[in-house]
Amino acid sequence: MSRDVTLGSVVRSEWLKFRTVRSSISGVIVTFVLTIGLGALVTSLLRAHWSTTSPARRLTFDPVTTSLVGVIFAQFAIGVIGSLYLTSEYSSGSIRTTLAAVPNRVQLVSGKLIVLVTSLFVVSEVACFTTFLMGQAIFSGVVPTASLSNSTVLRAVIFAGLYLTLLSALAFSLGLILRQSAACISVFVSILLVLPLIIIFLPSSWQNDAMRFLPNEMGRAMTSVSPVANHFSALGSLITLLIYVVVLLGIGTTLMSRRDA
Repeated sequence: MSRDVTLGSVVRSEWLKFRTVRSSISGVIVTFVLTIGLGALVTSLLRAHWSTTSPARRLTFDPVTTSLVGVIFAQFAIGVIGSLYLTSEYSSGSIRTTLAAVPNRVQLVSGKLIVLVTSLFVVSEVACFTTFLMGQAIFSGVVPTASLSNSTVLRAVIFAGLYLTLLSALAFSLGLILRQSAACISVFVSILLVLPLIIIFLPSSWQNDAMRFLPNEMGRAMTSVSPVANHFSALGSLITLLIYVVVLLGIGTTLMSRRDA
């Protein structure tokens, strides 16, 4: 029976799960709401108060980062989707049925990862481009705007979607390692929120070196039009975050292959 199982059949099965599971659907909706809704809210408020904005603030204003502010909040929704995609099966016990249908665990992880990354890449890019275009439309005529015809601006918007996509894969990898929804989400949130707070209390000479290795700071560099001081470049941040995902995914897949369901 296992000989009849192919990666294509696993992907089709996982795609059916992904688009019918409530946590995935609600997570995608929340991602859209946070990315687009908060982006529209912030840009609207900024336009309304632009006349009272200080000259110093106007000189450093970045219409791209401002439009993409919703990404900061959407990253948590994306993390929950990635975390629950596997851990929910362990919680419900349905992982036994899944493994009975797909005994090859590497094949199972590959199928899940393909569906997760492909789906959330599309969702993230659509959300990021939508919030960017909406933000520039709101700014038009009052606040300085940016255009996708500028390659740096286009890169920032595309990388914003890639950042969210890689975070979902990172959360999924943590799920492979921890296998518990609450633990996985807690660790994911701690990486994004608690670690930066800890680093703040380090000596200032260490902070600059440490900050650049944090996923959220990599996201900041990836979505910024201008280079961020003491950070990796946008491409360097993308590659570093990808390395994180690959390493954790390798550890998670190895553990899943060796442990019982």
